[in-house]
Amino acid sequence: MDLSHAKAVISGGASGLGFATAQRIIDAGGQAVLLDVNEEQGAASAEKLGDHARFIVTDVSDEDVVRDAMQQAQAFMGGITLAVNCAGIATAGRTLGRDGPWPAANFARVININLLGSYIVTKEAAAHMQHNEPDADGNRGVVVSTASIAAFEGQIGQAAYSASKGGVVGMMLPLAREFAQFGIRVNTIAPGIFMTPMMAGMPEEVQASLGKQVPYPQRLGRPEEYASAVAFIYENAYVNGETIRVDGAIRMQPK
Repeated sequence: MDLSHAKAVISGGASGLGFATAQRIIDAGGQAVLLDVNEEQGAASAEKLGDHARFIVTDVSDEDVVRDAMQQAQAFMGGITLAVNCAGIATAGRTLGRDGPWPAANFARVININLLGSYIVTKEAAAHMQHNEPDADGNRGVVVSTASIAAFEGQIGQAAYSASKGGVVGMMLPLAREFAQFGIRVNTIAPGIFMTPMMAGMPEEVQASLGKQVPYPQRLGRPEEYASAVAFIYENAYVNGETIRVDGAIRMQPK
């Protein structure tokens, strides 16, 4: 599949990894619809990307809202060929903290946005992709979800986050197998420590310290490097049911 013809919906597309992915697609000649809860940032990002982009305020954990957003995206782009799940939160907390056990509501919120949200976006996008005309390889669409290295090496305080990202990895293969009949590929990217808006808000010395933990290159990941991984997956028809770590070979310690 050619990125220049991509018609992408990107959750969490207003900033960070999602925006970088949208920029990569737009620069290649494709189209992108940004789904995000941040109305001000989303509108500004879509304006920056130009006429081939649109923003739709979307809570990915709300099934009806996502379904409506997909219909709007379908109408704007004349189809959907790529769905990228970047929406997520990284709320952390020790299960047995100083103030007592961590509230289950906090755990549930992380699961609802990171895992359930990825599932909802995936299924609603795939519902449109299945009707696309197949290319020479039978491809009708691609789904790329964002996990994390925390899915494999979660740190203390990351029980909820790791569970949500582990779930993203775990649901990928069953979905890839199910969607094979429609010519829809499903893959996952597990980023390491990236320069996201949340990371950018940290002191420079903290950013530098984190970067030095990466074997090579010793720095934080750049959002455009994530976007390059999405482009590779989209254009390589034989990549399916796979989790690709983009992490500079880091393996996180307990804390």
